[in-house]
Amino acid sequence: MIAVDMVTGMEQVLDSARRWGAPVAAVIFWSLWCVAEAGRMGGPWLEWPGTWSLSLTTWSGTWALALMTLAIATASWKPLVSLGFTAALLCGQLSRALPPMESNHWAIYLGSFVALGFILWTAPRRILFIASGANLVFVALMTVLMLSWRYGNGVGWFMPMYYGDRPMFMMYGWQLFALLLLIAGACAAVGLLLALYQERGSLFRARELAQSSLKETEIDLIVEQERTRIARDLHDVLAHSLAVIVAQADGTRYLSKDQPKAVLNALDTIARSARSALVDAQRVIEGVRDDGMVTPQPRLSDIPALIDGMQRGSLKIHRSESGTPVELSTGQEMAVFRIVQECLTNALKHGGRGTDVRLHFDWSGPGLTLHVASAVVPAGQEDAANPATPRVGRGLPGMRERAHLAGGWLTAGPDGEHFRVTVFIPFGTREMRAAGDTAGAGGTFGEIPGAEAQPALAAVGHPPHAGAAREAGDRG
Repeated sequence: MIAVDMVTGMEQVLDSARRWGAPVAAVIFWSLWCVAEAGRMGGPWLEWPGTWSLSLTTWSGTWALALMTLAIATASWKPLVSLGFTAALLCGQLSRALPPMESNHWAIYLGSFVALGFILWTAPRRILFIASGANLVFVALMTVLMLSWRYGNGVGWFMPMYYGDRPMFMMYGWQLFALLLLIAGACAAVGLLLALYQERGSLFRARELAQSSLKETEIDLIVEQERTRIARDLHDVLAHSLAVIVAQADGTRYLSKDQPKAVLNALDTIARSARSALVDAQRVIEGVRDDGMVTPQPRLSDIPALIDGMQRGSLKIHRSESGTPVELSTGQEMAVFRIVQECLTNALKHGGRGTDVRLHFDWSGPGLTLHVASAVVPAGQEDAANPATPRVGRGLPGMRERAHLAGGWLTAGPDGEHFRVTVFIPFGTREMRAAGDTAGAGGTFGEIPGAEAQPALAAVGHPPHAGAAREAGDRG
C-alpha cells in the first residue's frame, strides 16, 4: 500500500508537470536569458530602466530568443507547431531574413532541444519519430549557421579561420555537430525516461486492478462452486426423502381402503404436501444454480392454492381483503407468498389440527399490509405435546429478513389468545421494484442464512418487539 501511495503521489506531480511544465520552462528560459544578457541588450535599458522593451528591439538575439521560447511553450500542446518555430528561426537565418547568432548567445539554440524533451515526453508515438528526425536536421543546420563565416562569427571557444568554410567544417564541424547532438540526446533521454516512468505507473495501476479483479473473480467462483455443491446435496437429500414420503403415503392410502376417512385424508394431505415440497425444492435448486433468473418463483396468484392445500390439512383459514390490489414486484410477491406459507405452517405446527387462522390483505395504504392471526395453544398443553427442550427456530427471523429485503418490515408476537403477525410491503417506485426483484430472488425454504443478524424492524427504525427472544423459541 505504501508503494501504491508513493506511485500515486508521484503520478499526480508528473501529471501537473506534463500539463504545465513546458510553459513554465519557457518563462524560465526567457527570464534567464534576459538576466544573463542584460548588459548586452543595449544602452537604453541601462539608462532608463522603464524602457526595457526598447533594448530588446535593438538586441540581435531577440528574434531567436522569442522563437525558441515559443517552441518550448507549445511543445506539450502543439508539438508540430513547436517544431515549426524552430524551423522558422533556422530558415529565417539561412535566408538572412533574421539576424544570425552572435558568438556569445549561440546557446539560444538549446531551446529547441528542451522543446524536444517535452515532445518526447508528451506527444504520441508517431510524432516522436518526426521530432527526432527534425531535430537531427536542426543540429546540422545549427552547425552550419554557427561555423560558416557567411552567417555568424563562429563559436567563442573555436579559433576563427579565414580560409573559407571548408577548412572550418573539416576542423570543427564534427566536434560541434557531436556536441549539439549530445545535448539533444540528453534532453531527449530525459523526456523518454519521464514518459517510460509514467507508463510504468500506469502499468502498475493496471496490474493492481487486474489482481483485484482476479481475487474478486476467484471469490465469485468459489461462491458459485459452493452454491452448486449445496444445490446438488440438497437435491440428493430432499428429492430422495420427499419421493419416499410420497410413495409411502400413496401406498398406504391405497392399501388402507378400510381405514377411517380422516386417516385417508391425512395420507392424501401428506402426499400432496410432499409433492408440492418436491416441486418447490426443485425450483429453489434451479434458482440457486441460475441466480433465480430462469425458473419462475411463487407469486400472489399462488396463495389461493396454498390456502386450499393447508385447509385440507385441517386448518380453518378465513381470508379477507380490503382496498384495490396493486401489482408488486416479483421479489415482493415471492416474499409475501413465503411469509404466508411460513405463518400457516407455524399455525399448523404449534396450533395443531382445527386451528383458526385469519388472513387479511389490506391494500388501502401506501403498501400492502398483511395481518395473520392464529389461535394460541395454552402453554401447558404445548409443553405436554412437546416434552423435549424447545429449540430456537429460524422461521420468524427468516420472515423478517424477507420483509426487509422487500423494503418493508414485520412484527410478530402473542396478542391475548392469538399469535399475530403484521407485515408491511411498500408499493414503491419502479426502481424499488426492480431492486426488490433482485433481493427477493435469493430466498430459499423460508430461511435466509444469517437472517438473525439484522431483523427487519431494526433496519427500518421500529423498536424490536419485547417478546422477540421468546417468540423465536415459541414460533417458527
